[in-house]
Amino acid sequence: MRIGLGLPHFGPLADPGGIGRFAAAAEELGYASLWTGDRVLTPVAPSDLYPGGGTPERPYPPEFTRFFDPLVALTVAATATTSIRLGTSTLTATLYPPVLLGRTLTSLDVLSGGRLDVGLGIGWLRDEYTAAGVPWAGRGKRLEEILDVLTALWTADPVQHDGPRWRIPPSTMDLRPVRRPHPPVLLGGFSHAALERVGRRADGWLPGRMPPETLGKLWDIARSAAERAGRDPDSLRRVLRLNPRRGTALSQLADQFAEAEAAGVEEAFADLHYVADSIDHALDLAAGLRALIA
Repeated sequence: MRIGLGLPHFGPLADPGGIGRFAAAAEELGYASLWTGDRVLTPVAPSDLYPGGGTPERPYPPEFTRFFDPLVALTVAATATTSIRLGTSTLTATLYPPVLLGRTLTSLDVLSGGRLDVGLGIGWLRDEYTAAGVPWAGRGKRLEEILDVLTALWTADPVQHDGPRWRIPPSTMDLRPVRRPHPPVLLGGFSHAALERVGRRADGWLPGRMPPETLGKLWDIARSAAERAGRDPDSLRRVLRLNPRRGTALSQLADQFAEAEAAGVEEAFADLHYVADSIDHALDLAAGLRALIA
């Protein structure tokens, strides 16, 4: 199983000088990947509670109030590294115009030498949709069309799209991703529709930590959908996010990685900046975790 880390681009550790330093050190330690999440804003009185354990008293993790743009942070990481893969888990794709999103993703893939994993989802906070001027209703269909646009931008010549939300006239676009036909596309989500979409359209799934039996049942939905679509279910992969809480021992985190591996997960990563006090502390934890897993 490949092991990755969350890039410290949000919370108290989100320091401009720390992102590149952390990325370079993670690569030197032998980690396989670096990942960013996506937050647009953190309302004082949010419309929805964080699905990872939000309560009325603590609706979302306090780290969410400071957030660098995920693709800008990955660009910094790309320039500081040479081989480690770079991914989003998860970019709220439905908040972005797809032609501009496609240009940025392709630019990052080319700049990094083809190291990008494109992780997309629909988010969970209605306030972000309101602030971005995007309808909350129909976000699943919106993501489907975004996938259509991205596929056209990456593979068609000339590029053209005519859909219910966006129209791209026949256009020449010579900026193409390094990896053909396109970078791996991974999708988040936990609903039946989301897992069906993974099987039909994606290269893999971006789950969070959950009981192995739940993980397996949801994964079966994606695999079955892939088979019905005439795709090889064994070609799909999972990249599991681990969000350790403060006080979690490295041995406990190593056990969570072992649990994921036993469940057949192909890759997992941990957001150490939830438990670290500084970039240096996070790197110490990363070195210790790597030693334990090795």
